[in-house]
Amino acid sequence: MKKTIIELMDERVKEQIEFEINGMKFTKNFRSPTAEEWYIFLPSYSDPLTGGAAGKTIIHYNLYDTKQIFINTTIIFDDPSLHKSEQHQLVYAVADEIVNRLVGYADTLLSVHSGENSYNAEYKQ
Repeated sequence: MKKTIIELMDERVKEQIEFEINGMKFTKNFRSPTAEEWYIFLPSYSDPLTGGAAGKTIIHYNLYDTKQIFINTTIIFDDPSLHKSEQHQLVYAVADEIVNRLVGYADTLLSVHSGENSYNAEYKQ
C-alpha cells in the first residue's frame, strides 16, 4: 500500500513561521533566584502601545518541591494580530521555539496567552 503524505500547512504560513523564528530576539528584563522574565521581539509584530516587544515570557523555577520538578513557563503575546484564530499555527510554532530556546529539555508546564490562540501544554522528557 502506498503511503500518501498530505501537507496541511500552506507554504506561505511555513515561510512566515520560518521568518519570525529566524528573526526572533530576546532580552532578559528581570531575574530572581526562582524566576526570569524575557521580552520577545519578532520581526513583524510588536506591542501596539509601546512599539516594543511582541510579548514576554516568564519562567518560574519550582525549587522548593523536589518530588516533581516542573518549570512553569508563561508566554504573553501583546500584539493583537497574534490573538486572531488564523494565526494559531504561527503562535504555536513561536511558543514552541521559545520553550526550546529558553527552557530547553526540562519538564515544563506552559501557559500561552494570545487571545483566541491561548492554550496550556506540558513538555515532559
